[in-house]
Amino acid sequence: MRRFAIALLLAAAAPIFMGAGGSVFPSIHESQLSPADRDELDAVSAYLNGITTLKGGFLQIEPSGNVSEGTFYISKPGKMRFEYKPPSATLMVADGHTVAVANTRLNTVDLYPLWETPLGLILNKTIDIRHNPQFVSLEHQQGSLVINMRTNQSHTRANIALVFSEPEYELRQWTVIDNQGSSTTVALRDLVPGATLAPSLFVLPQKNPAPRGRQD
Repeated sequence: MRRFAIALLLAAAAPIFMGAGGSVFPSIHESQLSPADRDELDAVSAYLNGITTLKGGFLQIEPSGNVSEGTFYISKPGKMRFEYKPPSATLMVADGHTVAVANTRLNTVDLYPLWETPLGLILNKTIDIRHNPQFVSLEHQQGSLVINMRTNQSHTRANIALVFSEPEYELRQWTVIDNQGSSTTVALRDLVPGATLAPSLFVLPQKNPAPRGRQD
C-alpha cells in the first residue's frame, strides 16, 4: 500500500502544515464543539458537497523529500485522475469503485478498492464532516482551517489532515500519514470548479500487451 500512499499525497507551492495528520487527538463529540466550530464544519461540508467537477495543478512532496507535479481531475462521486509530469511515470485513476496506480515506464498497474483509500473523504457524493465518526479535530493555522480525520475508525491517530483556506473554505492541501508514520503532502493550485471533463479521463489504465514473441 506504500506505493499507493506515495502516489496519492501531493504538496504544492502553498504553505505546508506538517504534524497535524500525525498527532494523537481524542475524538471530539459534537457536544464538545463550539457553535463557531459547527458552523465552520458545516460550511466546509457544503463546499465539498457543492463540487461536481474540479481540475487544477498539484505538487507532491514524498517522505523522501522528492517533489513531483502534474494535473488532477475530480468528478464526483468517486472519480479522480492524477497525471504526473515527466520524469515521473505515475498515473492514478479512480473510476468510482477502484483506484488504479499505473507506472507507464514499467508497464505495471496496481488496483485498490476505493473504500480502502483516503479518497472517499473527498470523493463521496454526500459529505457531513461534523457527524462523521472519522472526524477527530479542527484547528486554525496561519489563516487556514485544518480538519484532522481518520481514514477508518480503528486508527488511534488522525492520519489525514485536510487544509482549507479561510474564509472561503476552498480545499488547498492534504497530508496523509501511512502505516509506517511517513507523511506525503498534496497541495492544489489553479483550481477550476465546474469544468467539463471527458468520461475517458476516468477509465482505468490497462497494462499494454507484451510485444509478440515476448513472454513475461
